[in-house]
Amino acid sequence: MTALPFLMQDDDGAEGNTPGRGTSVITRTKPKAKRPSLYRVLLLNDDYTPMEFVIHILERFFQKDREAATRIMLHVHNHGVGECGVFTYEVAETKVSQVMEFSRQHQHPLQCVMEKK
Repeated sequence: MTALPFLMQDDDGAEGNTPGRGTSVITRTKPKAKRPSLYRVLLLNDDYTPMEFVIHILERFFQKDREAATRIMLHVHNHGVGECGVFTYEVAETKVSQVMEFSRQHQHPLQCVMEKK
């Protein structure tokens, strides 16, 4: 492929090959998409919420299978806190609200919180 010369008119109206006179470069920067911050959703242990209820929470709101839900529940029970998942801010906030509301409806004091990863 051969490049054709760019013809411009001089100030006196004559055509000529004068790159650089009267030309400008337009640059367009692509905005870099910043990855959203991630948040850990955590369950906190208490002495009143039944283990089976915690497993149900993990299955229902965090799509954990029975084995994973049981493992997380035991971690919460033994260590005082356990991670349910990592999500964007809006998703994490929604999950915390859903868990807290569901727990209150069933008269359990289960606490669910989120923290920036």
